[in-house]
Amino acid sequence: MIRKKSRREESLDHAELARLLPAPGDPYLSLDRHLLLEEHLMSEIQRTAPAPAPAPAPARRPARRVLLIGVPVTAAALAGAFAFTALTNSGGSGTVAATPPPVEAPVVRIEPGSTAQLASTVEHIAAAASADKTPEPGPGQYIYIKSKVSYLSVSHTDADESKTLVEPLHIREVWNSRDGKQGWLDEPGYKPKGGITLDSDVESSLGGPSYDYLKTLPTDPDALLKKIYKETKGQGNSPDQQAFATVGDLLGEELVPAKLNAALYRAAAKIPGVVVVEHAEDAAGREGIALAHVDQKSGDRTEWIFDSKTYAYLGSRAVQVKQAYGIKPGTVIDWTAVLERAVVDAQKQRPGAQGTGA
Repeated sequence: MIRKKSRREESLDHAELARLLPAPGDPYLSLDRHLLLEEHLMSEIQRTAPAPAPAPAPARRPARRVLLIGVPVTAAALAGAFAFTALTNSGGSGTVAATPPPVEAPVVRIEPGSTAQLASTVEHIAAAASADKTPEPGPGQYIYIKSKVSYLSVSHTDADESKTLVEPLHIREVWNSRDGKQGWLDEPGYKPKGGITLDSDVESSLGGPSYDYLKTLPTDPDALLKKIYKETKGQGNSPDQQAFATVGDLLGEELVPAKLNAALYRAAAKIPGVVVVEHAEDAAGREGIALAHVDQKSGDRTEWIFDSKTYAYLGSRAVQVKQAYGIKPGTVIDWTAVLERAVVDAQKQRPGAQGTGA
């Protein structure tokens, strides 16, 4: 999506007020954080605008939704923001019910990562991915993913700088056609009632892949990793971090062909800084083993969590490992769990309701 920058002219009263107030601070935000903040604000604008129908989502994969990052706000201002959301989104067709207020982020013990078991762990994970029995979607069918998620809302408030606020854990359901041109997203409390369309004419890419596109990617780990680095050059905080994030985006709300899935894990193991974390927990409370990588600029560690016995993918977690943006180490700022991944016959249809719609 191309975003056009615009500036709203201030009234004289606002201008006078601005001159009387102290100059605002200029906290450093990384490129990732700027993009995430922009994505959230664009989402808010789209869902509160009085358009007759919600605008199509510009991207199929979920981005870390951020209300404010690196900017301290007062508790009163935060309460006002959510009250405003509740008022503007209440009632009417295609509107969003009152957005649930954020909650204090969980804090966990930071377990050190190690490369000692990286090769063997990745081979177990790749073998499990190769044996996955999820069927290939056929013409007219949809890939269905049901997840439990929570994302960062506010890094801290000036009323209590020790608290980081996140969205309450909630359900998110996505349907996508195999060519990526038709889709639907239902996320009660965060999207209009009944969901929004994900229909798109944008050509598939690593940043927004379809199942058909994924089938064209190389299954040799070295060739695959080379392509990932090439196509994500200049994005993210570092080439290694962006490569890891790109692979991670494919694990959550995509159905990846089995051979490619195995290749993705073997490619990820070659990214500098990837480690094994022996104990991690997904958003559904399931414990497992994780492949992890630290973003050196933002200070958080993204963990892909797998069942310790079957090595099936469970979900992901982002844990702050060093102080940044007012977020203390151990804080869980992103949390997901994949609850169902299936192929269904129609958009909005859920597994077990084949032929009935949903």
